[in-house]
Amino acid sequence: EVVRAVYRGMQDLRGAIRSAAGSRAVPVLGITGTGGSGKSSLTDELVRRIRLDYQDKLRVAVIAVDPTRRRGGGALLGDRIRMNSLEGDRVFFRSLATRGNHELPTGLTDIIDIAKAAGYDLVIIETPGIGQGDAAIVPHADISMYVMTPDFGAASQLEKIDMLDYADVVAINKFERRGAQDALRDVARQLVRNRGAFGTPPEQMPVFGTSAATFNDDGVTAIYQFVKGLLVDKGLPTGDSVLPHVEVRHSGTVRQVVPPERVRYLSEITDTIRGFHRGTT
Repeated sequence: EVVRAVYRGMQDLRGAIRSAAGSRAVPVLGITGTGGSGKSSLTDELVRRIRLDYQDKLRVAVIAVDPTRRRGGGALLGDRIRMNSLEGDRVFFRSLATRGNHELPTGLTDIIDIAKAAGYDLVIIETPGIGQGDAAIVPHADISMYVMTPDFGAASQLEKIDMLDYADVVAINKFERRGAQDALRDVARQLVRNRGAFGTPPEQMPVFGTSAATFNDDGVTAIYQFVKGLLVDKGLPTGDSVLPHVEVRHSGTVRQVVPPERVRYLSEITDTIRGFHRGTT
């Protein structure tokens, strides 16, 4: 009888939370992508721009999901390492493990409802690296973002990425790498094919080049302003924007200590010296 009473109490609580969550229009931004693509860093930069743009008038909940290792059973909840915009009481951050599920933990819908009922104005869900196959975040998010890098291989590999069929916006992160411009073009063309938008120029596809590791990157600002417009349509307050509008579609002010064409310059030096020694001994 006690167990039944507890169960009924939990069901009543869940119903109350869902009712409170449904009474407010709170958009959910889902961020997913390949492992090592810089999702956490990009999420941090987006949160930083939200706080700046809205002058800290919004409350943002960030739920970061990391995979549970099948063999060891543990999960390295390391997304917080990349987060630098969490100070103060305007941003709530929580790490979750998948706990045996492939991509998302059981109960994620309830977690999102709790964040909405708690009064947050925006919920951001960051999922683990999923590679080519899954798009599990789509049913949970109002707006979905797919993050990848220029190093996806041949253009034919894009045919295998399921999220390119569903993503509302695509970020080519680490845009400072060699071949980034070609990757931006190839992904934009793939989106044209996936969406059957053959009358639309690839340059107008929602694909942006970003460098989240670069401070105040204009490519990140561009994708933030695009995503903000989508979120406003889903219920995010418009607010008095203070960020100047940018007209670019990719990072344009990336400055590297070592240019892309000289990334291997130390290896080239050692190869030259070793070749010299081989020829003189």
